[in-house]
Amino acid sequence: MKRLTNILLMAWLFASAMAARAADAPSRQVRHVIVVGCDGMSPDGVRNANTPVMDRLMRDGAYTLHARAVMPTSSSPNWASMIMGASPEEHGVTSNDWRPDKFEIAPTVVGPGGIFPTVFAVLREQRPRAVSGVFYDWSGFGRLFERELVTRTEDSVGPTNAVRHAMNWFREARPELLFIHLDHVDHAGHEFGHGTPEYYAAVEVADSLIGEVVAGLETSGNLDSTILLVTADHGGVGKGHGGATMAEMEIPWIIRGPGIRRGYEIQTPVNTSDTASTLARVLNLKPPVAWSARPVNEAFSE
Repeated sequence: MKRLTNILLMAWLFASAMAARAADAPSRQVRHVIVVGCDGMSPDGVRNANTPVMDRLMRDGAYTLHARAVMPTSSSPNWASMIMGASPEEHGVTSNDWRPDKFEIAPTVVGPGGIFPTVFAVLREQRPRAVSGVFYDWSGFGRLFERELVTRTEDSVGPTNAVRHAMNWFREARPELLFIHLDHVDHAGHEFGHGTPEYYAAVEVADSLIGEVVAGLETSGNLDSTILLVTADHGGVGKGHGGATMAEMEIPWIIRGPGIRRGYEIQTPVNTSDTASTLARVLNLKPPVAWSARPVNEAFSE
């Protein structure tokens, strides 16, 4: 009887170990995570511009063109929500006038960087040796994260520099997390208007630059071990944004990589704040209690 009990115990332990191994497999395959955020890039832009790279990412990954921004549909509140896993009433970034020492609503909690904790702070706290980088094309983005907790930051001049400098550094540093911010699509929206030929041309430039990211991953042999997530902060209407229309509210959300479903359109609601929680899942991080967002679990194949 004792021998049978031991055999059953060993069988149970083996099965448990195999189940845990299977559940953890997608995360263990992921060595790098890259987010490309395109300021002002609407689903309309993705649908109507010539975007072969993003089309390919959607065929190879999971996506929705109905993800939602937060209110107000301005840049700072939405970029903050994207990396902070919470909404403006929680993290306190309510307008583009926000500064860490100038705000109208105090954050519900303050992290190690003196602001509401971002995914970069969580990564540094839980995996101190992890390498992270942020290359941004809009100087205002540099206010929204804990620069001292990120391995490499660069206020790039133009979207091309942001991508090329980021990928050159990626090949050298092999970071666990890299965030690339592009600002030119938003400029086209403000100058020429959303839905104009000039706006669609700017989206096509963004698509080409995302293609450089993909090509860099392919040539360096990292494509199959990297999660690539492409999204935006808001859309727009006419020459502006910040209001409460669907054209301003909806954003693309496209994810591709190991453990991600292929050619799958996500059906559950996705909020921009869910990006941070999804990154936490991929990076095996425990989300802070203050984060109200949830990972986009439907995007994962396991």
